[in-house]
Amino acid sequence: MPPAYVGRFAPSPTGPLHFGSLVAAVGSYLEARRRGGRWLLRIEDVDRPRAVPGGEQTILGQLEALGFEWDGEVWHQSARDEHYAAALDRLRQGGRSFDCGCTRREIADSTPAPDGAPRYPGTCRDGLPPGRRARTVRLKTETGVCICFDDRVQGRICEDVGAEVGDFVLKRADGLFAYQLAVVVDDAASGVTDVVRGADLIDSTCRQIWLQRCLGLPTPGYLHLPVAIDGHGNKLSKQTRARGIDPARSAAALLAALQFLGQRVSSEIVGAPPATIWRWAIDQWRPAAIPSRRAIAVGAEFSEETT
Repeated sequence: MPPAYVGRFAPSPTGPLHFGSLVAAVGSYLEARRRGGRWLLRIEDVDRPRAVPGGEQTILGQLEALGFEWDGEVWHQSARDEHYAAALDRLRQGGRSFDCGCTRREIADSTPAPDGAPRYPGTCRDGLPPGRRARTVRLKTETGVCICFDDRVQGRICEDVGAEVGDFVLKRADGLFAYQLAVVVDDAASGVTDVVRGADLIDSTCRQIWLQRCLGLPTPGYLHLPVAIDGHGNKLSKQTRARGIDPARSAAALLAALQFLGQRVSSEIVGAPPATIWRWAIDQWRPAAIPSRRAIAVGAEFSEETT
């Protein structure tokens, strides 16, 4: 018998919840509830310098106003360094990781990976060059090993992580643990069976599957939703001045998110409160209707801050 469904939503506290992050929350929540599963909430604040004071409280308040109900306590990556350190220790003992003394500038001219970042050329994988000190810790990859997964919306995705990405960072030069390590450790520790998130993270998935295999951890199922972009083609974010969701207009935002995800919104729930919308949406949720695109543009009502 397969394990009970466990999903999650993992916002970063870098600003208020905007329409793009709402889409990811709605998709992951509906998938979990429709399948009778649990929906966990994790604050991804492993990158402490990017966290905005009061950002978490703002997001939690928005989620509550929107009618989301999560299961269990909220997890915080900033409180889980010992777990990431333990995973890094296992990789080091197994010969899977190595210290790297390269700076970003030194690898900036390398061949770019699919996400646009430079591919690491392997300079330090057999030992630090003389006179160099360790700056980061990287995971060893293997050229010629193709990692594939079947995404429930975007289709089959394959990548030779060694050839296309190279050895990637697990611990940064500033001493913080990298996103790839934190998300893999946390998903396994919280029993996540299925990851529903934005397609902006799809290029990280094969890396995460490789890391899961290196740590002997299970691989969840994946469903990557289209990302909301503005009229200039930029993903909605704090940097692009995306407008935060107004708690006073929660119902309208939920309906817009459902339509963005290809769901046919019935006239009977237009103008209804969030609780009514959720009951209808859980019953009518159809993942097959989600557009199999990586990005969809939205109007100015969601993509631009008011001045």
